[in-house]
Amino acid sequence: MRTLLVCTSVSHGNTRRVARAMGEVLGARVVTPEEVSAAEPAGYDLVGFGSGVFAQRMHPDLLGFVRALPASSGRAFVFATSGLPQWAIAPFTRPPVRLLEGKGYRVEGTFTCRGLDTWAPFRLIGGINKRRPDGDDLAAARAFAEGLRLGR
Repeated sequence: MRTLLVCTSVSHGNTRRVARAMGEVLGARVVTPEEVSAAEPAGYDLVGFGSGVFAQRMHPDLLGFVRALPASSGRAFVFATSGLPQWAIAPFTRPPVRLLEGKGYRVEGTFTCRGLDTWAPFRLIGGINKRRPDGDDLAAARAFAEGLRLGR
């Protein structure tokens, strides 16, 4: 199965670490949105889209890339790292999932875990979720990817 992971990881490399863990299981190529054209994901069987979360939103570079994608009938998933949990009434994974579904992708799931966050108020205390994603988070990312690989 040909797999591509499109990942924006700008602060501490949290999301890139999760993407690499998933990529090991899926045999995936991990790239930034700037490294591929919007047409390229159509050539893959499965495409993951991930970023860190900023003010409860996924990175604008990733969202812009998803908006630029042509229509597709492919399989996709969304992943993210964040300092704070998703809000049940407004999950930060919802916008990219809706954009992908609007393009015709079959979204197979989402994966999130905590990551080191040094955004404004947290910087004063040296950040939150230090040493995250940790081994357990990366194991969970690998298990999620294995489920995708097996079609579960």
